[in-house]
Amino acid sequence: MGNSFWETPFVLSPPPAPVERHDQVDLHLPSGDGPHPAVVLVHGAPFPPAAPDPREWLLYRGYGALLAEQGVVAAVPSLPVHMPAGPPEAAALVAAVDLVRADKRVDPERLALWFFSGSGLLLGDWLREPPPWLRGLAATYPLLAPLPGWAVEPRYRPLDALAEADAPPPLVLTRAGQERPDVAATIEAFLAEAARRGTPVRVLDVPDGRHGFDALDHTDQSRTAVRAARDEILRLLTAP
Repeated sequence: MGNSFWETPFVLSPPPAPVERHDQVDLHLPSGDGPHPAVVLVHGAPFPPAAPDPREWLLYRGYGALLAEQGVVAAVPSLPVHMPAGPPEAAALVAAVDLVRADKRVDPERLALWFFSGSGLLLGDWLREPPPWLRGLAATYPLLAPLPGWAVEPRYRPLDALAEADAPPPLVLTRAGQERPDVAATIEAFLAEAARRGTPVRVLDVPDGRHGFDALDHTDQSRTAVRAARDEILRLLTAP
């Protein structure tokens, strides 16, 4: 992805939602008082130091509006990132989740987390010990194991976490067919472990999509995949 990826429009054009900024978290709000289910959108990383705050990226603003349109509070936190190579800070994500669940417009028992790209490394904690209010996890073109040379804590190894998890929450994984080979290898290893354990994963394929297809590839295939992932998350949030 080029350095202007954050300026590339989202593949869909949902109507903008009201946005409130609370410290390091933006809330994209649906109409009505609620309480509404919520999704925390966890931005990818690492990215160049010159990149703007992820909350300003057209991609995540688009996802926020897409979910708000469906009656969901979408939270986009700006998380500290381990640089020069590494995932966002896990503790900061927990703080953002706590902020969202404490909002009076949110149903604290109906929440999902949606990870993108390098933030997929944060899946480990949520796979090992999912809280009872967590309705599901989603991951779009995720990195699911550290790349060579990345020195990270064991908590940032979701493949290992899956092998150790007793009852992981439902997972929706969107896979780009033209994925970077190093990222694709981590996804395939994760899915192989899930199959070995008998852990169901709902896989949505974008055969012609690249890493970042939801901004880079403005095609019907991309739009269909984004809507399908949204609908799967809505299904998890509204299940009895």
